[in-house]
Formats: sequence, C-alpha cells, structure tokens
Amino acid sequence: MTFLVEMRGIEKRFPGVHALKAVQFDLQPGEVHALMGENGAGKSTLMKIMSGIYPRDGGEMFVDGQPATPDGPRAAQDLGIGIIHQELSLMNDLTAAQNVLIGREPRRSFGRLDEPALNAKTAEIFASLNLAMDPRTQVGTQTIARQQLIEIAKALSYNPRVLIMDEPTAALNDAEINELFKVIAKLKADGVGIVYISHRMDEIKRIADRVTILRDGAYIDTVDAADTPLSKIIQLMVGREVTQNAPDIPDTTRNDVALEVQNLSHGKDVRNVSFSVRKGEILGFAGLMGAGRTEVARIIFGADPKDSGAIFVHGQQVDIRTPNAAVQAGIGYLSEDRKHFGLAVDMTVRANIAMAHLGEFTNRLGVLDEGAMNDTALAYIDQLGIRTPSDMQDVRLLSGGNQQKVVIAKWLLRDCDVLIFDEPTRGIDVGAKSEIYALLEDLAAQGCAIIVISSELPEVMRLSHRIAVMCEGRLTGILPGGAATTQEQIMELATQRDTASVGTEDVI
Repeated sequence: MTFLVEMRGIEKRFPGVHALKAVQFDLQPGEVHALMGENGAGKSTLMKIMSGIYPRDGGEMFVDGQPATPDGPRAAQDLGIGIIHQELSLMNDLTAAQNVLIGREPRRSFGRLDEPALNAKTAEIFASLNLAMDPRTQVGTQTIARQQLIEIAKALSYNPRVLIMDEPTAALNDAEINELFKVIAKLKADGVGIVYISHRMDEIKRIADRVTILRDGAYIDTVDAADTPLSKIIQLMVGREVTQNAPDIPDTTRNDVALEVQNLSHGKDVRNVSFSVRKGEILGFAGLMGAGRTEVARIIFGADPKDSGAIFVHGQQVDIRTPNAAVQAGIGYLSEDRKHFGLAVDMTVRANIAMAHLGEFTNRLGVLDEGAMNDTALAYIDQLGIRTPSDMQDVRLLSGGNQQKVVIAKWLLRDCDVLIFDEPTRGIDVGAKSEIYALLEDLAAQGCAIIVISSELPEVMRLSHRIAVMCEGRLTGILPGGAATTQEQIMELATQRDTASVGTEDVI
C-alpha cells in the first residue's frame, strides 16, 4: 500500500533531551490514526516534523511514496499537510476571517483587500463546522473554545489531504465535539487522512481506526482501535497499570467553611451566585460553555470586578479587587489558559515556580537566594514528576502537561488555603491525570478547600465531594459527588434556564 504519509526511524534531539528515538508512523487515505502517549512522549514533536515546523535529525519521510523533507509549514501545506496546534496560534487583534485566510486574502484591482469576499469565504467554512460566528468578530473577544474552532476552520481552509489534529477538543463542549466529529467523518469519506492526538480516551474509541503509541520518545506499538481495550492502550502508554476508580469520598460536612460567596453578580455572566466550600472539600463546578463557571472564579480571584456580592475567607469578609489581594487572602487560581495567564513562558521552570512567593527568596537588600530557589524547584519537580532537563529549562520548551504541573507547583509553594483549578487536566495524558487527581485528593486531605472547574463530567464526578451546576450565569443546584449523582442529573441542571425557584444551596 502507498501511504499518504510514511515516517521511518525519525530522530530528534533538543538540548539535553533525546525527544524522538527511531520513531515510525504511517497514515492511510480516509482513516483516523490516533497518536497516543503521555506528555513528553514525543507526539507533538513528531507531528511538527511532519508539518515542517521542526527539521528531523535522522530518518526518512515519504508523501504518496515519494521522499519528502518539508523545510517549513508552507512547504508542508504545498504537500497537502495541515495542522491544528494544541496551543492556539491566532492573532487576537485581527478578525476571525483575517485569521482564517491570512496570507491568502481575496484581492481587488491594485492589490486592495476584498473584504466582502474575505468574509463570505470564511462564512462558508464556518457553516461547514456549524459555527455560528460573524467572520468580522475580533478573535481576542472570543472564549478559548471558540478560538479553538477558528483554529480548526483555518486548517480546513487549506483543503488538506493530511490533517493533524493536536488536542482539537480540549476546549470544546459535548455539542461542539459532536459537530467536529461530523466534520471528521466527512473528511474521511473524502479520502483525507487524519492524525488525531487526544488524551480523552473515549474519543479514541469513537473515531479512531488505528492507534500508534509512543513512550519516552520511542515507538511502542500500532494497534487496531476497535479490537484493543482502552486498558491495554493505557498500559502501553504509561508502561504500567493505571487505576481510574474514584476513592471513597470522606464526609466534610462538619469541617469549618474556608470560602463563602454570597450573591455574587457581574452583568449577565454571573447572576446572584452563592455557595460555600469547607476545609478538606473539593467542590466541582459543571455546566455548558458560557454558563459562567470561569467568570465566577475570576471574580473571586480579583481578575474581574464584581457588581455586587460578598466574599468571606474563614468567616472574615475580604475586599478582593486584584489578584494580589486574593493571594494575600490565601486564594490561588490556576487559569484555564495557562499559556497566557498562568506562566511566564520565556522564563525558567525555577522562576515560574517561585514567582508567586518571591518574598521568601529575597533578603533585605532585595537579592534573590538562587540556591534556595533551586532546592525548592527541584523538590517540586520531583514531587509532581515534571519532565524537564533541569529547573533552568525555559517553560516554553516543556510539553503542555508539564507546563500545567509547573503552574500547580507555583501555587503549592504559596501554601494557599483555597485553590481554584480551572480545567486542571486539559491537555494532560491519562497517566498524569491520575497523578493530578491524587494530588488534589491529598491537598484536600491536608485541609485545603478546592474548587475544580471542568468540562469533563466524569472528572467532576470522580473528584468532587459536591457538584455545583451553572446555567447562563446562575447556580441552578448543588448535587452530591461520586456515584450518588448521574451525568443526566447534572445535564438537567446545566440546561435549566428558569432558576427562579431553585435555591443556590439546595443539596439533593
């Protein structure tokens, strides 16, 4: 068989890291070939070589049976290879249409931009995705989920024969995922080959034909998706068995209240929201995109202003108008967008871990104690299993999951009483997820009050002592966590628009 793309013995090295070790991969026309592995396994690096972003250090690549060495993304596009990156690469100050067709804008005479044609062509692409968005919309005003859909539209605008999707559903809700899968089915029917990278194991069973597994930069195996149990795929990925069963949830109802929010409001995004979190409790927040979960978290952390309402920490009302005020009150926040709001990506792992607690590493003359920072960073690197050559590695060179662990380390060092985790495992593999879950449970056992916001219902149900459900800015109910609650019960509250008769602290 002549493959659309075939890669043999691919090698890639970075300073201090042997990222790919004689890796092989192939893609057939009209198939979805899932590429699986833990963070740092080499998945994104391999795809960046295929798409011309990185040069390979060894091995061979063939497109339609012919040797190929794309020396840049444009050369890869000329070969029919498109990529949707895990980290968004949009320009926030431009419109959606300008982003989708950048460098290929329709022109009138004398090179003038044909804006009506630009918007019309983009509208056609949006329609194929069932994306209801004005092409003239400024990208920076859109949520991460909608920016992800714009990124997908941009890749499809090239009419690729090979489409690489790196975590395309990480920011999408169930309805948007279903629409994306319809697009994938159509592309398959048209003979397009799709490389699909995802940490959501259920998606692999839904759409993948074959699965190739990488581990620590090496090729492990290629298996048939339909005939291989997920437990086997996970074991191949991590080299060990991973338990996914939820532990028994301890009773926290007698613990002191660590955080209480009363009648919090901000425009239409947050409407009269009240809840409390006790010491040692994990309170999960569920809801559809736009329900107001992240907005509540940002107000509590002082990143956005509130119109009305009150916030209490350990029974004392606190006036939080800035993130610094929140940190001083003992509240930490891990943003859903770690790249822009959680990390200084051009700084080192050490600096990022220490940045929320620099006073502890500074003497009276304002001089940093680099030795103490080094010891602390290395301790958290070991505790969280952060894969990095050293604590002096730039964060931008780490995988997405390891970047997330650096953010977590930053707030663990701060020793906050209340921690808000917004999509804590987005872009993190199944092995690292289990480590993050164990970490959250351990923090709760130590008395920390934790809020977890997640678009993955199984994750919310597995972690939470209670589950707060929001719809259109309102808290529509609070359910017990664990096996006592079903996804259907959560979705009923997540779509309950008339909340006038629902008490915000009603526990079913």
